[in-house]
Amino acid sequence: MAAVSFAVLIALSIWAQTGAEKAKPTTAIIFTASDVAALIAKAPKDKNVVGQAMIQLAPYNINMEHRIMGQAAAVHEKEAELFYVIDGTGTIVTGGKLVEEKRTNDANLSGTSIQGGVSKRISKGDWIMVPEGVPHQIPQVEGALTVMSLHLPR
Repeated sequence: MAAVSFAVLIALSIWAQTGAEKAKPTTAIIFTASDVAALIAKAPKDKNVVGQAMIQLAPYNINMEHRIMGQAAAVHEKEAELFYVIDGTGTIVTGGKLVEEKRTNDANLSGTSIQGGVSKRISKGDWIMVPEGVPHQIPQVEGALTVMSLHLPR
């Protein structure tokens, strides 16, 4: 719960600093530990689930990603990505170069894997900040891995 609260605090403070033109919230947005548990309980146990909304405060959205297997590699050219490991263990690879690079849209690239990156084991409670333009991938999951992800546009 403290981690989710911290992420909300980051998102709200960044949002406040941007002078966003959208309507300002009039109250805090709280996604409780019970809300996280319910979202995880609803996730299918036999497939990867990406992008389940936890908190929406445009342009910042906090999503849950539940993984039982690795994912493709990605590069976000115009935003950093912050991960918090809610539960589980896996391996993240950052840096290096995308293999079989493809343009996903005007701001993102994807690839089948990363060549020459740095591997790091991640587990419950870890925070990972991936700067914009840095290839990243979670190619290996030990059982299941549930993370919170927050994209931080420049």
